[in-house]
Amino acid sequence: MFSHCPSPLAKAPHSIVLCLFLVLILAPPARTQENFATYPPLPAGYSTIKVFDRQGRFVGRILPEKRYWVPIERIPPFLQKAVVAVEDARFYEHGGIDVRGIARALVKDVVKRRLAEGGSTITQQLIKNRHLSGEKSIERKIDEARLAIEYERRYSKKQILEMYFNEIYYGNGAWGIAQAARLYFDKNPEELTDAECALLAGVPKNPGAYNPLGKPAKVALRRDVVLKRMVEVKAISPRQREAVRATRATVTPPGQAPYYLAHIRNKLIERYGAGIVEQGGLEVTAAMDLNLQKLAEKTVREGVTGISPELQGALVCLDPTTGDLLAAVGGTDFTKSPYNRAFVAKRQPGSAIKPLIYAAALEKGVTASSIWDDTPVTYNRGNNAAWKPQNYGREQYGELTLRQALAYSNNVITVKVLDTIGVPSFVDFAGKMGLPLRSPNDLSLALGTDEVTLHDLVQAYTPLANGGLRAESRTIIRVYEHNRRAWSENPTTVSPALSPAAAFVTTRMLKDVLTYGTAKSLRKFSQEHPAAGKTGTTDDYRDAWFIGYTPQVITGIWVGYDKPKPGGKGFTGGGIAAPIWERFMRTALAAAPAMDFTKPDTVVSVTIDPTTGYLANGECPEQRDEFYIAGTEPTEYCAKHGGAPVNPPPQPLAHPNGNEQQPDTDAED
Repeated sequence: MFSHCPSPLAKAPHSIVLCLFLVLILAPPARTQENFATYPPLPAGYSTIKVFDRQGRFVGRILPEKRYWVPIERIPPFLQKAVVAVEDARFYEHGGIDVRGIARALVKDVVKRRLAEGGSTITQQLIKNRHLSGEKSIERKIDEARLAIEYERRYSKKQILEMYFNEIYYGNGAWGIAQAARLYFDKNPEELTDAECALLAGVPKNPGAYNPLGKPAKVALRRDVVLKRMVEVKAISPRQREAVRATRATVTPPGQAPYYLAHIRNKLIERYGAGIVEQGGLEVTAAMDLNLQKLAEKTVREGVTGISPELQGALVCLDPTTGDLLAAVGGTDFTKSPYNRAFVAKRQPGSAIKPLIYAAALEKGVTASSIWDDTPVTYNRGNNAAWKPQNYGREQYGELTLRQALAYSNNVITVKVLDTIGVPSFVDFAGKMGLPLRSPNDLSLALGTDEVTLHDLVQAYTPLANGGLRAESRTIIRVYEHNRRAWSENPTTVSPALSPAAAFVTTRMLKDVLTYGTAKSLRKFSQEHPAAGKTGTTDDYRDAWFIGYTPQVITGIWVGYDKPKPGGKGFTGGGIAAPIWERFMRTALAAAPAMDFTKPDTVVSVTIDPTTGYLANGECPEQRDEFYIAGTEPTEYCAKHGGAPVNPPPQPLAHPNGNEQQPDTDAED
């Protein structure tokens, strides 16, 4: 149809205007279309979900994902006038294309020997957003003009303007006036003030630079251009312009804590159904501490990217008494990757699973001073398959106490402990602690081969810090429903998971991890703030974990690659995750008084010879206080060193091991 039009290489203003004139003459008859609204109508009185932290500080909003259609009657007249003035002053006069405006733009195109976007009418902009690509070519301009004329024949000016407001892009993911008003001002379109309308009218020209969250100087300058143009076309008076300029438009700040808000969103859907996000009308008080949340985000971002920009990390911080989720970070940068590694990603925890195995053993009568040998043993895995677990560096240390085996993260002994208590029994125990595991009779569970989320693993540690009580993780404290004008509370849920005595003895064992074990770099911290914890490293250094706690706070760290790959020697829980944990915890506990874990009445302390596990005689060269669940403590004195059966004052050892060879705790766990 347009084959007679000159090619771009031979273009001239008069020839292109002639082509556009032919478009006007030869355009096909208009088709009828009754309904031009392509999205559901915006509900009346709609409001977003607002989230506040535990102290009432505003955190952010949970926005719906759907687009809504706003009828022209709900779009402020001031905004309509502003857009027409600044984008297409002759909108009510032309028939879809402004030939004079196009001619002026094309002259500039020929002079500069390039195609620009000048001269487009509101109708053409609508066509470009709805139907065409952003390609700059004569062919696209002709298609745009033809469709614009067709639209003008098919729809009224009022309908075209309505379509424009609902289709145009306003930056930051907001398409249409409904999303823009909600995103930038947390309002419905009809609630917008003149000052807010002036800002929004300037956005379509350059959504990236002129949106209300852009640089204030640029945004204000664009607003002034809008107001100046409105005065020029007599849409407002100079006095009105000054009044609008003097009125402050308060822009709603972007949401903080995006990973945490994403988790709240999922919790609300679980509670109210999938439609709640679109329905809105809630005010949520989260268990979050906003200060700790900001600290957590900064710590993960700086701590992980400081090692490698490709690495990812996650952090979960709970109050062990209430289960309140104080902070949660699912990655280094939500804008680049919203995948929530704190709650969704499942990875092998490695040795970070071991404290649960040892706690289960204590519940069955095993003691912290019991002696175990780490000589490897071969196990039958069925189908004529044999498995011979080894320590991380394939070293052997002979006899170790259960306490030492946990501090040094001895693999062979842990497998033997799991074999003693039984895999099914341990799986049941882990479930009570809050950690779902597979049920197959597989001793490799001792080495953390079953995949878990960081959140679930941290929650499973809460009974150890909370006297045996499992506090269910709580994300939302209460919700105010505007429709019902009522609050609904979400109380804490606490249930017994293991005995207070077993929790305390396990914790005392885990304190050694931070003093002479696989996280001994945290020794100074643990002297300032009594703490317990466990490192975790998976095969080939793919995942690094550290879960640690004080009586006030429990925090877990995971670091690794989204697509698992070796991090190299030294990529361990003690070397990578523990320092990040310390950085967070030092600031988190800076204003908190130092507290130690409370010993329950069901725990007794006696002085033993750690090389034998019996009560110490006066002649025993090595002695230490050891904790026992009442009734499991030794009753016989050490006969190895002779001497009178006298129980001397406790003399804690700097290195409580009775072996000539000290395990290497610097690199592996």
